[in-house]
Amino acid sequence: MLIAQLSDPHLCAPGTLYQGLVDSNAMFEAALGRLAALDPAPDLVLLTGDVTEHATPDEYRLARHLLAGIRQPLLAIPGNHDEREAFRAAFADFGYLPATGPLHFARTRGPLRVIGLDISVPGHHHGDVDEATVAWLEATLAADPHRPTLIMLHQPPVETGIGFIDAYRCFNGDRLAGIVARYPAVERVLCGHVHRHVSLRFGGSLLHIAPSTTTAIALRLASGAEPASHVEPPALLLHHWRQEAGMLTHYVPVDPGVGPLPFF
Repeated sequence: MLIAQLSDPHLCAPGTLYQGLVDSNAMFEAALGRLAALDPAPDLVLLTGDVTEHATPDEYRLARHLLAGIRQPLLAIPGNHDEREAFRAAFADFGYLPATGPLHFARTRGPLRVIGLDISVPGHHHGDVDEATVAWLEATLAADPHRPTLIMLHQPPVETGIGFIDAYRCFNGDRLAGIVARYPAVERVLCGHVHRHVSLRFGGSLLHIAPSTTTAIALRLASGAEPASHVEPPALLLHHWRQEAGMLTHYVPVDPGVGPLPFF
């Protein structure tokens, strides 16, 4: 089973630029073109938040228009630039979002279960694993404890070393790590928000942060570094689940580059 992960498109109203500088809409269209060209095609597509920049009706209409071209089932969660109720209304017909409260969900696709966590804090840019989220997640995992599972959330529950984005991480990540550690069937914890690909061990599993389909947060690891972004080559992640070997993750640039070359 192949699962593609897109993140942080920051779609803007048609005719406007992300931060007034970058055509994030065109960049997302290019990412969707790359997704459509993958062979074999993914079985499932995940979108890990910040679908829009300002959570306006125009932006969500554009998002639905662009996402309508995806042939596979799509599971999406909100990010800090989305707005919970606007997101719920925009994706209500997908059938998996609850009618009230945080937009948590659990869906089974083939051999895998995908759990989406809405850890957003309305009006703020950080996330939080609060006690209600812990209780919901524990009950959801316990209902089928041995099923291979992906958990997706927007802000990563860890520090990346990039101080100016770590200030807006998901807090109380130790709560989430403790739950993951009790359920070895959790194959991956998948995040966005940082606009860079980052991987590390988490709760005995692996955590991946997907790159953005638009700009990249600057890799500035010095203490007190000034915030910055760059237009680096955007990318997506492709997670390959194999029953006999577990999950393997590929980094897939949107621009396939020059080739194929006659090396073989």
